Amino acid sequence: MSEPELHPPTARPTAEEDSSRKSEILRPAQIFDPVARALDVIGDRWSLVLIRQLLAGSKGFQELRQRTGIAPRVLSGRLRELRANDFVETEPHGGRSIYRVTEKGRSLEPIISSIARWWVREGISVLDVDASRFTETSALSVLEALPNLLRDEQAQAANVVFEIRLTGEGGGVWTVSIDAGRCEIREGFAEGADVRYTATARDWCAIALGVLGAKDAVKSGRLHKEGGPQAMDQFFYQIARPRQNEKPIIKPQ
Repeated sequence: MSEPELHPPTARPTAEEDSSRKSEILRPAQIFDPVARALDVIGDRWSLVLIRQLLAGSKGFQELRQRTGIAPRVLSGRLRELRANDFVETEPHGGRSIYRVTEKGRSLEPIISSIARWWVREGISVLDVDASRFTETSALSVLEALPNLLRDEQAQAANVVFEIRLTGEGGGVWTVSIDAGRCEIREGFAEGADVRYTATARDWCAIALGVLGAKDAVKSGRLHKEGGPQAMDQFFYQIARPRQNEKPIIKPQ
C-alpha cells in the first residue's frame, strides 16, 4: 500500500507581502478619475436638473419647485450648494430674488444635453421604461424636452414652424420651430405657422410620446391639424414607439 503523497504547506505571506497587497487598493482620493472628480461636484441627483431649468432662463424658488417637484428643504439646500460652487447666482427681481445660471453653470449644458439624449435614445430600452406612464406629466415639460427628442438627420435640412394649442389642465399655446437641425420652444402664438395642432394637454402628451398615434387621434377627433403636410413625428422621436427598422418589443402577458 503506497503512502499518500505529502504536499508542503502553503507558505503564508510575509508581513511585507501582505502590506504590498493592501497598498494595491487605493483610496478614491488617490485615483485620478475625471468622471469621479466631476461627479464629486455635479453628481447630486438634483444639481443638473436645476441647472437645466435655469439654462432656459432665470426662475424663482417657487417656479423651480413647480417645474421639478423638488421638496422645499431639498431645493433650498441644492440651490445653496450650487451658489457656493458658483454654478448659480441670484439677481433682484421686483421685491424678491430669482436664480440664474452663471457662465460656469452654462458650461455644463453639453453634459446635460448628452444625458438627456442618451436616456431618450438608449436608456429607455436599456432600463425597460414604460413610457405610457408619462402621459400624466405636464405638457410644458414635454414641450421643453423636444430639443432632446429631435431626430438629427430629419431636422438638418428642415425649416418648419409648429403652433401647439392645448386645452384643459396644463394647457396654453406654444411655438415649436425647427431650423437647420436646431429646435427652439417659446410660449405664445406663431406668426405664419406651417402647421397648427389643437388637442387637450393630456392627449397631446400621449401623441408626442408615441403612446397615442397621431393619425388615430385625428380620425377620432382628439387631435385637430391644419396647415401643411409636415408632422411632428417626422422630426421627433416618440419614445413609446419602436425606432425605424426596429421590431417592437413584445412583453409577455
